[in-house]
Amino acid sequence: MADSRFAKEILQNVGGDENVSSLVHCATRLRFTLKDDTKAAPEELENMDGVLKVVNSGGEFQVVVGPHVSEVYEEIVKGGKIHTGNVPTPSNKKESLSSKIFGIISGTFTPLLGALAGSGMLKALLILLTMTGLLSKEDSTYFILSAASNAIFYFLPIFVGITLSTKLGANPYIGGLIGAALLEPNFTGLLNVEGDVTFLGIAVIVANYSASVFPIFIATSIYSLLDKFLKKTINKNLQLFLIPMISLLIMVPFTILIFGPFGLYVGTAIGDFITFISGKSGIITGVVLGSGWTFLTLLGIHTGLVPIMIQNLAQNGVDPLAAMTACAAFAQMGLALGIFLRTKDKQLKQLSGSTFLPGFLAGVTEPILYGLFLRYKRTIPYVAISGAVGGGIIGALGAKSVAFAFPSVFSILSVSPMVYYVIGISVSFLLAALLTYFLGFEDKGTKNSIEDHETKEVKQEKKENILSPITGHVKPLSKVHDSVFSTEIMGKGIAIEPTIGEVISPVDGTVTTLFPTGHAIGITSNSGAEILIHVGIDTVKLEGKHFTTIVKQGDQVKTGDQLVQFDIDNIKESGYQITTPVIITNTDAYLEIIETASSTVSAKDKLLTLIK
Repeated sequence: MADSRFAKEILQNVGGDENVSSLVHCATRLRFTLKDDTKAAPEELENMDGVLKVVNSGGEFQVVVGPHVSEVYEEIVKGGKIHTGNVPTPSNKKESLSSKIFGIISGTFTPLLGALAGSGMLKALLILLTMTGLLSKEDSTYFILSAASNAIFYFLPIFVGITLSTKLGANPYIGGLIGAALLEPNFTGLLNVEGDVTFLGIAVIVANYSASVFPIFIATSIYSLLDKFLKKTINKNLQLFLIPMISLLIMVPFTILIFGPFGLYVGTAIGDFITFISGKSGIITGVVLGSGWTFLTLLGIHTGLVPIMIQNLAQNGVDPLAAMTACAAFAQMGLALGIFLRTKDKQLKQLSGSTFLPGFLAGVTEPILYGLFLRYKRTIPYVAISGAVGGGIIGALGAKSVAFAFPSVFSILSVSPMVYYVIGISVSFLLAALLTYFLGFEDKGTKNSIEDHETKEVKQEKKENILSPITGHVKPLSKVHDSVFSTEIMGKGIAIEPTIGEVISPVDGTVTTLFPTGHAIGITSNSGAEILIHVGIDTVKLEGKHFTTIVKQGDQVKTGDQLVQFDIDNIKESGYQITTPVIITNTDAYLEIIETASSTVSAKDKLLTLIK
C-alpha cells in the first residue's frame, strides 16, 4: 500500500506539492501544513484505498493511514519537493487563535513523540529490572542504559528549540543552540557559584533548565520574530554569519535573564495548578480527562497536553495526566474486544481483533476510533463513560506516571503505584467491553445471509435486491487483501473472484462515478442505493490497461447492461489480484445489508438485499 502510486494520489488530493508548506508524521497520521485548504479534496482522500480518515484540525490537514504511515511518508518526500518539517502557517490562511496554538504545539512535539515514547519505555524497563533485582543501580550497565533513556529529556530544550524553530520558519539550529546554551557547562556551573551572579551588572536567576519545556518555548517564539526582522533588515550577503551571531548575542542573555525564569514560573504554576486540582478533586480531574481524551484524539489535538506532561515529569518526577488519559485508550480497546466477542460477522470479528492488538501492545488506537468507534455511534457513550470511571478511580487513588509512555499494556511499568493504575485501566477496559457486549454496538441489528433473514419475521419499510454484476466465486470482504475494504471503512458488501471479465449493471440506475482507468465504477440505483464495483486490488496502477469501458459517467443504465470489460489473464500476469469488492457506500442508510449464502454467483443472480 505504501508505494509511489498511493503516495502520489495523496499528494494530488492535498493540492500537489506546491500546496504543501510542510509535512511531518506521527504514529498513524500524515500531518500536512497546507497553503490553501480549499485546494485539498478530503472526500477524494477518504475514498482512497488505504486512507482511514481525514481530519482538519489544529492548523494541520491530517490524513490517517494507519501504522505504516512512515512508509507512506518516505514515499511522499522521496521526490525532495516537500519540506519535511513544520513551517509557519501562511498568513492568508484564516485560523482561530486556539487552532494556531494547538497547531504550533502539535507541530513541535509530533516529531519527538517516537523518541519520547521509546525513551520512556526504556526508563520503565529499567524500573522493572531494578525492582526485580536483575540490575543494580550501582552497575555500569544501569548508568549506560539510564543515559540512553534520559538523554531526550535532559536535552529537551535543544530538541524543542529545533522543532519549534522549524515550525515557526526560523533557523532550527539557532533555536537548538539557544536551548543548548541553557545546558552548557559554563552556565550550569554558575549553579555552584557562591554569591550573586550578574550579566552586565544585571542580577541573573540561575536555574536548572534540563528537561524544561516552557522556557525554550517562549525563547524560541521570540527568536522566530527576531529572525524575521533580521532577514528583512540585514543585507543578504551578510546574513550567513550576522543573523546567527546577533540572534545568539541577543537571545541567550534575554533567555537567561527573562524568558527562562518566566518560563519556569509558568511551568511551575501550571504544574502546581494541576496538583492543586488533582488534590482537591482527583476524581473530577480523572473523569474529565478519561472521558475527553478520546475526542481530543479524534480531533488530532491530543498532543497539546504532551508538554504539560513532560514539564510535570521534569519538575516533580511524576505526572498525573498521562495515567488518567490512558483510561480513554483502554476504554477504546475494551470497545474493540466487546465487538469481537459479540459479533458473529466474520469480517467484523477480524476487524475488531486486528484493531485491538495495535492498541493493546503499542497504544495506537486510531484504527479503533475510525474503524469502530465512529462507525458504531451507539458506542460513543460506552467509551466516554468507561474512560471517565477509570480516570476517576486513578484520580482518586493518586496513581501518577514516572516516565513518558504511550497507553499500552507496557505502560503499567511507567506508573506508580502500579496496582492503582492497573485497577483504573482494567475498569475502563472491562466496563467498555461489557457495555458493548451486553448492550450491543449497532443501532439496528444486522445478519449475514439472506437465508437467515428469511427465517425470521422482520418489520421493514423497504427492501431492494442488488444483483451480481459479475460471474465468479463469492468471498467475504474480510478476505480481501486491502484494509479499506476488509475493514468495511467504505461500507458493507461482498467480494467476487471473477471467472468472466465483464461487469454488468446490478440495478436500474445512473452511472455516478466512472474512473478514467475503468477499474472502478459507481452506480446509484433508482431507489437510492449507492454501489461501488471495484475490479481488482490496486489495479488503478494499470492506468486503464486491460480495461474497456462501455458506458460513461451520467449514463442511465438498466439491470444487465454491460458496463466494463476486463482481461482477467493479463491483469493477473501483470501481478494484480482480480478480487472485486461490491460495496454499498451509503451503508448507514440501511437497517440491514444481507449477503447471499451462495459460494458462486452468475451475473444477475441475487447478491445483496438492502433493507430500510
